[in-house]
Amino acid sequence: MNKIKLSINIFCLLFVLQSCGRSRDNDSITTSKTIYLSDEDLMDVVQKQTFKYFWDFAEPNSGLARERYHPDGIYPENDAHIVTMGGSGFGLMSIIVGVERGYISRQEAVARLETAFSFLATAERFHGAWPHWLNGETGKVLNFSDKDSGGDIVETAFLCQGIICVREYFKNGNEQEKQVADLADQLWKGVEWDWYTQGKDVIYWHWSPKHTWEMNFPLEGYNECLIPYILGAASPEHAISPEAYHKGWTRNGTFITNDESYGFKHILKYNTNEEHTGPLFWAHYSYAGLSPKGLKDSYADYWELNRNQSQIHHSYCIDNPKHFANYGDSCWGLTASYTRNEDQSIGYNAHHPGGHDTGIISPTAALSSMPYTPEASLKAMHYFYEQVPGLFGEAGFYDAFAPADNWIAKRYLAIDQGPIIVMIENHRTALLWDLFMNAPEIQTGLKNLGFTSPYIK
Repeated sequence: MNKIKLSINIFCLLFVLQSCGRSRDNDSITTSKTIYLSDEDLMDVVQKQTFKYFWDFAEPNSGLARERYHPDGIYPENDAHIVTMGGSGFGLMSIIVGVERGYISRQEAVARLETAFSFLATAERFHGAWPHWLNGETGKVLNFSDKDSGGDIVETAFLCQGIICVREYFKNGNEQEKQVADLADQLWKGVEWDWYTQGKDVIYWHWSPKHTWEMNFPLEGYNECLIPYILGAASPEHAISPEAYHKGWTRNGTFITNDESYGFKHILKYNTNEEHTGPLFWAHYSYAGLSPKGLKDSYADYWELNRNQSQIHHSYCIDNPKHFANYGDSCWGLTASYTRNEDQSIGYNAHHPGGHDTGIISPTAALSSMPYTPEASLKAMHYFYEQVPGLFGEAGFYDAFAPADNWIAKRYLAIDQGPIIVMIENHRTALLWDLFMNAPEIQTGLKNLGFTSPYIK
């Protein structure tokens, strides 16, 4: 912990020195001289500061990721102990990054993981799936909505990406590390993916004892939900059938499209009525562990799919059809995040090109696209860090801002902070991709669904 605090003090000093300066392109200008960090040094700063969200500001009893963190410490009732499953999956991955980059020791990581896995093992589960939210003090489900009071197979899938990465990272370690790996193995293998098909050829998102299947949300058509199908096909004891993927998720292949935006093909139909693409988290959440590099099936080249979506977002912000001030080559990125409501209060919106562009830029959108658009993402990182005073806080970049008038939502969301540290690391070293894709069950699942990948042996 002393290592982190010392480093953060250094980062804060650097930030003060460079908080006012000229942009790396002509998107905005100020009057004073700036000391710039190199690309590599800035990625170091951003990853290390973002890591604090999942280490310093984790929910204290469970050791897992809070749904949100307010630096002012002011939360709605009970909010400080809401644990999110998807964000916790990214948090588990960030702990691996923290070990590799020397932010924490292996021993510190193992101690935290023992706490987290013990909590998950005794927390409420619903046919093996965890809910969207848990109470970090009791392990009981917290309703995400009126009927969302049970298992959430999508959030569970995001969590299991992280669990599998932990298993692979520690499985050949010392005795204590092997025990953590064994706990991870038991946790992910207990998910009943096949239950969530209702015996049909598609996976359903939610089930609860009280409302059963009333929410009736099948995972079909392209969005962020590819990873439940990969994990479902990979499960040794609760596997889904390949037909669930081909008939359900792909809608018998009818989600292929020839549409394009700004000269970039969509490839698959995004599950939105807008003319462009969906929010950028669709290119991030399923691909924190699942490497899209060389990943193909009969429907898509997934590297091209995600790269094109990122390039469409970048091009859209340069085009700036709604004429928001300061959008441009270095200031771009739309995704689900905090937003500014008409009454100036803070709300939430799934921003994306078209009707859902409200003038709010979400740093996670461009930064988590680093593997796909490294030059444009690095420009955005420098712009956010050097040209937007107050945007970089104690756990990395705040969740959202309006570049037209420097309004900042000075809050954090786990589901947005996690992909920043994870996808930057995948760009730099492919660490999480290597761990997840080399898991033997994942390779089996990909083969079962007809995927090809350089990782498949």
